[in-house]
Amino acid sequence: MKRQYYIGISLFITIIILILDQITKFIVASSMKVGDSYEVIPNFLNITSHRNDGAAWGILSGKMSFFFIITVIILVILIVFFIKEAKNNLLMQIAISLLFAGALGNFIDRVLHGEVVDFVDTYIFGYNFPIFNVADSSLTIGVLLIIIALLTDMKKEE
Repeated sequence: MKRQYYIGISLFITIIILILDQITKFIVASSMKVGDSYEVIPNFLNITSHRNDGAAWGILSGKMSFFFIITVIILVILIVFFIKEAKNNLLMQIAISLLFAGALGNFIDRVLHGEVVDFVDTYIFGYNFPIFNVADSSLTIGVLLIIIALLTDMKKEE
């Protein structure tokens, strides 16, 4: 059976996410001071200018060389996984594209600025969720889609 890849869709998703991520980060970084916050939806969504020199929720703060190495390894693994495992599976290819775009978007920030610009500040059921960005959202959605794709594949095998 011939392998089928949806390269056009994958490239489109990756490029759109990267552009959206970098533009939104640029707007926040250039128009707001760190700590500035604007309420968008009362008690639910704020745009808050924040910087993160660590991973999710600020863990491993200041370990930039570690993040460079890990991100490059992750990007290579995603490319290999895309080529070897995602054939004929559009959902898996979309998920990997989202993961790739998210990892690359935050990697660009780390390389250019030494930190990641975060700005989406949400309150969900009274909990002040950690501030995130478009790249983080892309990573999260990518992981959820991979789980769905894997579960779907498991059902097909039964």
